[in-house]
Amino acid sequence: MTQIAHTRTADTASTGASVDEQTLRAIAQRVLWLSAAIVDAANRGRPSSGGIKVGGHQASSASMVDIMVALWFHELTSHDRVSVKPHASPVLHAINYLLGDLDPRYLPTLRAKGGLQSYPSRLKDPDTVDFSTGSVGIGATATLWAAMSHRYLRSHFPGTPTGGRMISLLGDAELDEGAIWEAVADPAVAKLGELLWVVDLNRQSLDRVVPDIQIERLQGMFAAAGWQVLTVKWGRRITEIFQRPGGQDLQRRLEEMPNEEYQRMLRADSSEIVDRILSGGGSDALQALLRDLAPLELTEIIRDLGGHDLGLLVDTFDSVVPDRPTVVFAYTVKGKGLPTEGHPNNHSALLTESQMQQLAAVSETSLDDPWTAFGPDTAEGALCSARSATLKRAPVESTPEFTVPTELGHPHRKPISTQAALGRLLADLPRDAPQAAQRVVTCSPDVASTTNLGGWINKTGVWSVQDRHDWFADDAERVLRWSERVNGQHIELGIAEVNLVGLLGELGATWSRWGQRLIPIAFMYDPFVSRALEPWSYGIYAGGQSILVGTPSGVTLAPEGGAHQSITTPSIGLEQPGCVAWEPAFHSDLEWTFLHAMDQVGREDGTSSYFRLSTRPIDPALARVPEDPHLLERRRRQSVAGGYRLSEHDPATDDVTLVGVGAMMPEVLEAAAVLAETGIVAGVVCLTSPDLVFRSFQQRGDRAPGTGGSIIDELFPAHAAAPLVTVLDGHPHTLSFLSGARGDRIRCLGVTEFGQSSDLADAHRIHGIGTGSIVDAALGLTGR
Repeated sequence: MTQIAHTRTADTASTGASVDEQTLRAIAQRVLWLSAAIVDAANRGRPSSGGIKVGGHQASSASMVDIMVALWFHELTSHDRVSVKPHASPVLHAINYLLGDLDPRYLPTLRAKGGLQSYPSRLKDPDTVDFSTGSVGIGATATLWAAMSHRYLRSHFPGTPTGGRMISLLGDAELDEGAIWEAVADPAVAKLGELLWVVDLNRQSLDRVVPDIQIERLQGMFAAAGWQVLTVKWGRRITEIFQRPGGQDLQRRLEEMPNEEYQRMLRADSSEIVDRILSGGGSDALQALLRDLAPLELTEIIRDLGGHDLGLLVDTFDSVVPDRPTVVFAYTVKGKGLPTEGHPNNHSALLTESQMQQLAAVSETSLDDPWTAFGPDTAEGALCSARSATLKRAPVESTPEFTVPTELGHPHRKPISTQAALGRLLADLPRDAPQAAQRVVTCSPDVASTTNLGGWINKTGVWSVQDRHDWFADDAERVLRWSERVNGQHIELGIAEVNLVGLLGELGATWSRWGQRLIPIAFMYDPFVSRALEPWSYGIYAGGQSILVGTPSGVTLAPEGGAHQSITTPSIGLEQPGCVAWEPAFHSDLEWTFLHAMDQVGREDGTSSYFRLSTRPIDPALARVPEDPHLLERRRRQSVAGGYRLSEHDPATDDVTLVGVGAMMPEVLEAAAVLAETGIVAGVVCLTSPDLVFRSFQQRGDRAPGTGGSIIDELFPAHAAAPLVTVLDGHPHTLSFLSGARGDRIRCLGVTEFGQSSDLADAHRIHGIGTGSIVDAALGLTGR
């Protein structure tokens, strides 16, 4: 193994007298058994009707057992929250079972319907899971963003429950993920002393023993980012051997051998260990030391890694400083305590029945009765009971109710883009709806000034872990007042969209974690939504509700060229679970739909939203907003339902129906006027959310009561069949489902190629979405 250099070493720490290691070891052995039995029951004990392997990760679980036992049975408090690496979920369930937090009927249900999930799931598992993991790297960084979110809450709402440490248990292979280092490098992270990461350094990935883990480089990267770096490499038993004559030679030999050689030695017979250590030669003192050790004793000693020394782990966790984040590198053996220990292909290997029986014997349990817990009169049972009481959490109390208005009531007279309209809405919110505004927190990756957030930031300030002096406060020419303080409501991150949506997910989960409802809104350039999609989607899966604003969008941002012109995002938004996708065209639509989306965030029955906005100013007169209050309210309701008809004639008289979205509505309306001059009656439908219209289409056949929105039938009444021309500044297949609304013939116009720098008219011509293309498509469908 590679020689180690680190900021601080806990290898020689002494065990605190309060730690009963014998009891902890017995619990660890039972947890090892239970985690293996959970996987075994799901595979060998459950009939497979589809012939598909259930799977599980007994070896990956085994390497984490001692680390997790040291935490749950000694270190954690009821305020701490822990993210557990995906493949160690059976260990988490085993511990929760021993602590009385999981009914035994769930133990055989891993990866079964209604049972334990394949990876820890905050919303779907029946026991306590603090963070959903499974997407490698993202679950680990979630603790970082949760810590920042809790800091934000405490600085704004004094009644926020106390927060403890945010702990991530991650595999060493997760450190290959770029999301890890994007998060670690954020400057604000160095101030988050409640962060504790523990790396299970078993030096194996899914396919292999990793040949060169450059531990010094990893330690240096964390240290350079301001983290405390601790390493538990060797256990106390082998450390004592290292102090004997020849011990330094033994340590040097073990640390200089490649990872593969060390792992192979773990698989060798005890009679071979001495020869393997001396294969490259050895001093007389080393040879004498090895002769003094019995073969079985030496076999145990070379496995004495720090990540399996319970007393050393406890001492290491006790030595963590509170003023900066900490990472602990814990050396472990993948599959520790199992017959597959150290095998290069043990990642998904399952123990046989005979191997399970052997493990049962060592664990003082039985394969016939695998779920035996400790008796209350035993030391282990007493510790489980005491820790259960210590870790019991107070119920989460809900935030006092507040109202998000349905509209702000300001007139919309001048041409304005939807991006600018949202900036104006947020700037007006503190005056018009102060209770709702207090719960809004905006985020951006260094694009606040270019996404019209200036007015909001000037009124609310920028949030910082601590107040910072504003050296430009006396600059009269400054337009954007960048005042950083603990009560600001805008959080600015670096140019890393993955970080942005990671924070967004955790800000969106505060209502269920700590009972404080926030309305988190993130802004990024729409072309980069796909870059951030996977972590944002995972945040939604984990229960985070938020609003993601992608702006500017499409080829309408003509001069910027192809790199900044989004094409697939409308379809992405339509397909994203747990989210409603919006693309309003007019200021009035933006206000109605965005306030509605705000109202849906941070609730038990809530949902996230994605807004695709534009920098193209559009005349609000084109929206033909009714003045009659009843008709106005009808328009608002249709807008938040997904769309409305702009044409005032009876739909039954349509020769063709033009369907537009977002920034393309001026061309759609102009095309309708051109067609009218040729005697063709063109109906016009403006969609604010193709997503909701598609859901209405899908729900038609749903027989469950209370389902099935009617907006698609309002927009495309069955008695008024007409061919359809759809147009949007995105991929045309997004609206292709509309042909099924009534069985109409359809032409879908949109963007299917990378853009290029041009003016707006040229961009529309290049991609066939301008007025002329719409007219031509309509004429073709009507046979004119």
